[in-house]
Amino acid sequence: MRPIRLATLAFVWLAIAGARNVVASPDRPNIVFIVSDDQCWRDYSFMGHPHIRTPNIDKLASQSLEFRNAFVTSSLCRASLMTMLSGLYPHQHRITSNEPAWPKGIPAREVGSHPTFREQSKRLIGFVDRVPMLPRTLAEYGYQSLQTGKWWEGDFSSGGFTDGMSHGGHHGDKGLDIGRVTMQPIYDFVDRATLSGDPFFVWYAPMLPHNPHDPPERLLKHYESIAPSVEIAKYWAMCEWLDETCGQLLDYLDSKRLREKTLIIFLADNGWIQRADSPGPAARSKTSPYNGGVRTPLLLSMPGRISPEASPALAISIDLAPTILSLVGLKPTEQMQGINLLDPAARANRHTIFGECFEVNAVDIDRPATSLKWRWCIDDAWKLIVPHALNVEAATELYDLGADPDEAHNLAEQQPAKVIAIRRLVDAWWSPDNDSHPGN
Repeated sequence: MRPIRLATLAFVWLAIAGARNVVASPDRPNIVFIVSDDQCWRDYSFMGHPHIRTPNIDKLASQSLEFRNAFVTSSLCRASLMTMLSGLYPHQHRITSNEPAWPKGIPAREVGSHPTFREQSKRLIGFVDRVPMLPRTLAEYGYQSLQTGKWWEGDFSSGGFTDGMSHGGHHGDKGLDIGRVTMQPIYDFVDRATLSGDPFFVWYAPMLPHNPHDPPERLLKHYESIAPSVEIAKYWAMCEWLDETCGQLLDYLDSKRLREKTLIIFLADNGWIQRADSPGPAARSKTSPYNGGVRTPLLLSMPGRISPEASPALAISIDLAPTILSLVGLKPTEQMQGINLLDPAARANRHTIFGECFEVNAVDIDRPATSLKWRWCIDDAWKLIVPHALNVEAATELYDLGADPDEAHNLAEQQPAKVIAIRRLVDAWWSPDNDSHPGN
């Protein structure tokens, strides 16, 4: 039955592709995700950074449908990564936080072995089986898939990957060698998939430029004399190290003449603003609802199929699964609220996106609202940040992103009608008071 099904899908795709900015093809494209880990949306040379060198990502951007006004749903890595692979908001897929709550009174060194924590961690990973993960869906249509890098969800197979580097350790255990130690597992996988004739899906989510900031000395030398501090120099060098590995991956695909058959997706899992005095992030970046935490460049590249263009449209990480499924001729599920980013009409008709930020450690893994800190919404150029019960002392914030991308001037008191109007949109999207949403 599979050949008949694929032929039918290809025919449908040929019929509808003329209305989009994609050249029709009956072939199933390969898919490669490149996910930066903890990187500010401005920290690329093509995004205007005056010092950080990112020539390979710059080149990719020049060959891409490029979204500079793009966002992730959450500024915490585990929740953000799960959204990319499921097409669902964190409150839908239920993996809102990096870990369950730590048992009270237990020393940090003993938390990982505590029975309650271990049981809750296992249950949290189990949520992956309840949602439409991209690797699992694509496998039903003949795709081979490889997991490398960041992967919190146990063994690679739990997400439907057919191959992978991670087997259940923290953050992704041996998967974290990718980029920092070697790129060979990706090359070997691509060779095997190509030899078999199957299309492939590669998840390249290296722990770069994520801490530890330990770049090669040759890269650190580029920044030691120009950075405000050694901590910032190290972070800048880590960004260049990520770029080098992206170049290696793209060059390999080019050497195998696979670029025109492969959709490349690039974005960051969440933002980061480097502190000058310590290895950690500055305020209003990672874990926050501000642009420093949730904004990212987003690139979609497939030479000959996707025309290079700088799009002013709003884009968000829930769009990635619907875009991929539409590209291969499949329908997004009813739960998915994202759009097909390759559809110009869908981009033009979008004016509003939503996001949410949660505690690093979940309060109650079965009730997302118990861990919620903020909901946020961008409506055209206006951004509203709504604190939840965990932030009882926080104020509602309203920013005009067109005039104030750094979110320095809270206009909530001056624009009460705008606050009320956007707050209605937020509550209609998801009301944590009853945890109800049409997508749940």
